[in-house]
Parts: sequence; structure tokens; C-alpha cells
Amino acid sequence: MLPRVSQVHTDSPYRLVLTFTDGSSGVADLSSWIAGRRGVFTPLHDPAYFARVCVDADAGTVVWPNGVDLDPDMLYAVAHVESSR
Repeated sequence: MLPRVSQVHTDSPYRLVLTFTDGSSGVADLSSWIAGRRGVFTPLHDPAYFARVCVDADAGTVVWPNGVDLDPDMLYAVAHVESSR
């Protein structure tokens, strides 16, 4: 099991700056994950709503007010790939 998300904030629309329980950090650009997605992802198209992200400490991942959450293992992988570029 990979480390879990311990802190999150946005630095621009659709980008999460993440800190993980192993002390590492990185940026995850989620624009390709959100663009064109409907249903529960529709509110995330609005940058102000996207910025309302927070950490669900029990799940160790990020969550939005409408209940959308993302797989913390995928976030870890994406944040570390993005950060190594």
C-alpha cells in the first residue's frame, strides 16, 4: 500500500499540490481527468468548486463537498510522475 494524502491545496485550476504520509509531495494535474466528464464530476469543472477540495483523513485521499473522491494510489503515482518532469 502506498502512502496516503495528508495535505492538499490547489495552485491553479485542476492542479492539486499534495503531501503524503511518507513526507513526499508533488503536483497532480487533473485537467485530463475532469475535462468532459459529467455526472458527479460536473461541479469540478468550476475552478472555485474544484478549490474546495480537502483531505478525508479516514480514507487518506482527497474529497469534494459532493462526495467525489479519488484513488490515493493513483494520486501518489501521478504526483510523483508530474514532479519528476
